[in-house]
Amino acid sequence: MSDYAGKYEQEYEERVVEIARVAKVVKGGRRFAFRVTVVTGDRRGKVGIGIGKANAVPDAMRKASERARKNMKRVAIIESTIPHPVIGKVGGAQVLLKPASPGTGVIAGGGVRAVVEAAGITNILTKSLGSGNLLNVVKATMEGLEKLRFIDQEAARRGKRVEQLMPFWERKRK
Repeated sequence: MSDYAGKYEQEYEERVVEIARVAKVVKGGRRFAFRVTVVTGDRRGKVGIGIGKANAVPDAMRKASERARKNMKRVAIIESTIPHPVIGKVGGAQVLLKPASPGTGVIAGGGVRAVVEAAGITNILTKSLGSGNLLNVVKATMEGLEKLRFIDQEAARRGKRVEQLMPFWERKRK
């Protein structure tokens, strides 16, 4: 491995969110495998999730971490929180993400906390609604973070000036 590859590996924080034993029913009975969910982030606004399945846990972890690095997305962060409230939905799971004032910390449960901290968000309020399926909760959190937009991006998308959206944006931040 080159020096560059070593630096590349250290740049990202990886967290194993879930290790689940899954079964496939075949003619002779059940075949067991392991499904691993990994969250990878640089704590500066990039985060990704990866899922790997294999007959052994280490192989599944390796696959999951490779996929997490490939699926990394940029997240809109203002100071240490998110720009506006958002809800992410996947399957029966819903995750509400709300901006929080400095000093609040990360108010979140297991899967949501892993994704949010890997992205580098240090002040946020969250609520997991609906299904408690950890895989869907993590995916919903990621979907919610992908929906976030900076005010200048939203103004450009709507064809308006930033000042026209500013009063609305400020009301949402309080």
